[in-house]
Amino acid sequence: MQEVEAHRPSLAANGRNPTGGLLRAEQLVALVPATAIFLVLVLLAALLWFLDGEERETRRINLINDALWVEQALRFAIQSDQDDLAQLAFDIGHGVSLQAAQDRFEHVVRNSPEIVGLAWRDATGAVLMAVPGNFSDRSNAGADVVDRTIALATQSGKNRFSPVFSASDDSNVFELAIPFYRDMAPAGLLIARFSLDSLLANQVPWWVAQRYQVTFESQDGATLSQKSKSIVASGLGRHAILFDPPGGDLLLTVAPFNERTDIAGYALLAAIIWFSLIAIASLIATRRNMRRRSVAEAALREEHAFRKAMEESLTVGMRARDLDGRIIYVNPSFCKMTGYDAEALIGRTPPMPYWLPEEIESTMELHQMVLDGRAPREGFEIKFQRKDGQRFDALIYEAPLIDAGGRHFGWMASVVDVTERKNMADMARRQNEKLAQTARLVTMGEMASTLAHELNQPLAAISSYATGSLKRLEGGDIPHADLNDNFGKISAQAQRAGQIIRRIRAFVRKSEPKFEWVDLNAVITDTLDFMAADLKAHRVTVDNRGGAAIPKCRGDQILLEQVLLNLLRNAIEAMSGTDPAERILSIRCRLQSAEIVISIGDRGPGIAPDAEANLFVPFATSKNEGMGMGLSICRTIVELHRGRIWFRNRAEGGTEFSFSVAVGQV
Repeated sequence: MQEVEAHRPSLAANGRNPTGGLLRAEQLVALVPATAIFLVLVLLAALLWFLDGEERETRRINLINDALWVEQALRFAIQSDQDDLAQLAFDIGHGVSLQAAQDRFEHVVRNSPEIVGLAWRDATGAVLMAVPGNFSDRSNAGADVVDRTIALATQSGKNRFSPVFSASDDSNVFELAIPFYRDMAPAGLLIARFSLDSLLANQVPWWVAQRYQVTFESQDGATLSQKSKSIVASGLGRHAILFDPPGGDLLLTVAPFNERTDIAGYALLAAIIWFSLIAIASLIATRRNMRRRSVAEAALREEHAFRKAMEESLTVGMRARDLDGRIIYVNPSFCKMTGYDAEALIGRTPPMPYWLPEEIESTMELHQMVLDGRAPREGFEIKFQRKDGQRFDALIYEAPLIDAGGRHFGWMASVVDVTERKNMADMARRQNEKLAQTARLVTMGEMASTLAHELNQPLAAISSYATGSLKRLEGGDIPHADLNDNFGKISAQAQRAGQIIRRIRAFVRKSEPKFEWVDLNAVITDTLDFMAADLKAHRVTVDNRGGAAIPKCRGDQILLEQVLLNLLRNAIEAMSGTDPAERILSIRCRLQSAEIVISIGDRGPGIAPDAEANLFVPFATSKNEGMGMGLSICRTIVELHRGRIWFRNRAEGGTEFSFSVAVGQV
């Protein structure tokens, strides 16, 4: 990096003020993503605005189309009734008896709900028959309207609709007068009364009623009849159509109901804006760290690209079988997976050529389980054999094949070769182990000076006791008891130094995870002993309250010590700015349900809110010299022990990190 800086041209050398209005290249690079995010926000807002307008226009067009459809449906119903009534009037004019006419009247009223009354008037205007019986009562409201309609129909000899009027039961109706003849002479009138309420109730389909309020209104805005009383939407308006017949000022209006406010789009936009602002702030705040992180980001991008390419290259084999287990379809991926051509597989019945010879019986049981519909929904794994003899692991998901008629005629299986996936999982595990071992080495490097001081004390004591003993031996005046005491102290100090070295070697050595029965209280004690010098150097007081009834658990002692060591070091560093009298590090170990929970609390400044989201993310750190891997490794180790790790800001100040370890077999 220094070499790069040395070859970078200076603004001052070009005659420009380095502190002037010109931005350095790094600043421009940092502003490009922020500008891009801002432009994306603008474009996203414009897109949402455009889509909202398009949706409103589509709803408006659908409203008009549906309104026209409702109008045509109502007109068709009235026209159909008018045709039937005209035929009935024609039959009456050609000599239908009163009893036959009454039966047909009752049939019409019963099967056409919108027709609420029928009457037969002779040429003199006398009512010969009415259904219902009180239909011809002249005291009914609207008698004047009906009389004018009858007069117009009689004079013109044509069917006439009356304007809408209010009947005696306060319902809004209109009537149809149909003149009929006998021997070319006027013989009477057939009067039919239509109810607007019944017309809407029976002729407007359910799917329209669910979406719209259909209303008959007068031109002055008075509501005469409506299908529903739900609240209509105010943003889309309504569509009104002049409804003639029956004529007059009758309007058919269709208005959409209030729909639930779609806040998802606005919430999404708000979330994108919020996170984009956070991203812009993060870009500006991390500009100074871009150089140090460039190598790590490049490696991360390369790893991400590799994994993405690997995922996109995965193919899924498809295999279909009928109810007898006969293969009826295979796709090219399945053929490539097994090494057999489609012609060699289609039509085959069990045993299949790609089954393992030594597992024919167990595979046949799985095959029968699938045919019986007992295949697990989460899929099952099985080993297959390619044509060349190579074996691979396959993950199979079975689903029933249903034809267009709803008949179950077979089973479709999706077959995924998971051999490479298993190999990659094993590689990732080994990489995590290497990463954890590297982190331990880094931790030892950071503690080198403290450990050197810790080792210097026993070594200095050994040297002092040995030198004193030699001088007294040379003088010949050392008693045997004093000599034994000095050699005993030398031995004790040597054992102390050896114990420190053994702990370091055990902590940093590379080994496979070794799960055994572990006493977590002992692990905590050993870790505190290991860090005793560091705690003393930073003047930190430890409040260790281990649980007396904590059972042993299965785990790797070295890995658990690494978790404790990382959390303890973080707590010590967090209290570096705290008054020495307040530097109290608390440790709690307790049994909670089927887990053992260990909590480590400090009295530092706590975790900043903007750092909480990325606290366990790899390479995310708030330390100038940190790698950002400590807490990520802790989480990996804890999850390996079937546990979890979390934190909270304490009310009395500071932070408390907690992690759990499952009780029982890992």
